[in-house]
Amino acid sequence: MGNDSTRYPLEGVRVLELGNYIAAPTAGRMLADFGAEVIKVERPGNGDELRGWRLHGGSTSMFFHTINRNKKSVVLDLRSDEGRSTVLDLVRHCDVVLENFRPGTLEKWGLGPEALEAANPDVVLARISGFGQTGPLSQRPGFAAVAEAMGGMRELVGEADRPPSRVGVSIGDSIAGLHAAFGIVVSLLERRSGRGTGTPLSDRVVDIALHESVFSMMESLVPDHLAHGVRRQRVGGRMEGIAPTNAYPCGDGSSVVIAGNGDSIFRRYMQAIGRPDLAEDPDLASNAGRWERRDELDRAIGEWTSARSRDDVLAVLDDAGVPAGPIYTAADICEDEQYRARDMIQDMRVDTGGDEPVDVGFPGVVPVIGGTSLPLRTPGPELGEHTAEVLGSLLGRTPENTGEERK
Repeated sequence: MGNDSTRYPLEGVRVLELGNYIAAPTAGRMLADFGAEVIKVERPGNGDELRGWRLHGGSTSMFFHTINRNKKSVVLDLRSDEGRSTVLDLVRHCDVVLENFRPGTLEKWGLGPEALEAANPDVVLARISGFGQTGPLSQRPGFAAVAEAMGGMRELVGEADRPPSRVGVSIGDSIAGLHAAFGIVVSLLERRSGRGTGTPLSDRVVDIALHESVFSMMESLVPDHLAHGVRRQRVGGRMEGIAPTNAYPCGDGSSVVIAGNGDSIFRRYMQAIGRPDLAEDPDLASNAGRWERRDELDRAIGEWTSARSRDDVLAVLDDAGVPAGPIYTAADICEDEQYRARDMIQDMRVDTGGDEPVDVGFPGVVPVIGGTSLPLRTPGPELGEHTAEVLGSLLGRTPENTGEERK
């Protein structure tokens, strides 16, 4: 937990989060992690659907606690006149509105850019959707799985002789959340400079499309296609055009990832595994030549790693200055000294379904500022936990007239 001397760069910024699921809450989490007051508006009854996703015990998933830490929960029914009116009242006290409904939903509720600007001319509005606020697909619903496919990522994940795979986390949502948080901070800096003064909110909207966020991470996928007619292929644990880099089995049943694709690194790498012939082969001096003989290189490396334990493999490669590392499970991460040294696993007391709340480790705050991860303050809130507090402190409403919807 933070203390009075902890410096949070976004202290004093207030965010009204109208989103649910993953993308918008991820952006809200990043802002909250760095000190913003994030007021999460949840619907009556069950609240954000994420509360029940991957629920292994208790009433609130660790998934929800992770993405909604450091926030406040307010229950409002946005389908009611009272709920929408309360949102506009709150907007008058907020710097940012963050949402991820299908385009047109806020407008249908009377909470579009014009209404928000009338309530607060300086507010920053960030909108996350499947395909953005404009264009022929803008009205289509979109989840991360579709975005990852249409953004170009899914085509490259997995083995070439099998259908495309999916990364084991909702990476498309998380990437969109990162872009949204960055766009919000950019807009806040612009507002502070005064450069956006007088510009209508409709022209200042931070508009994040899930598929575009994924596409922005696809490196030179499209330029290579347009310039050279290249179609990238799935190559499993490799990276197309770069060799040798892959995952290799060890003799103890574990695996390691080794990235020996730099020219000088490759020579050290081959010497370390007892293959000076490969180190000195002129055809392997450049990456292009190594890619052509990638199968031969992977066989040689795999034979070497398979005869040794993971620890022995990593020790030899570390001595040789070859980038390599173990493939971690969650348990491995929890035991790793490097994660602990930078406070990348921080304990918070949460209900896991037992008789009493227990301390559970959660991912720390990234990026690190000042040497260690900023302290986490609170886990994801109980549904409606802060309704009376927020409506009372910002709108002057007493518990009798907060309009709080019961769970």
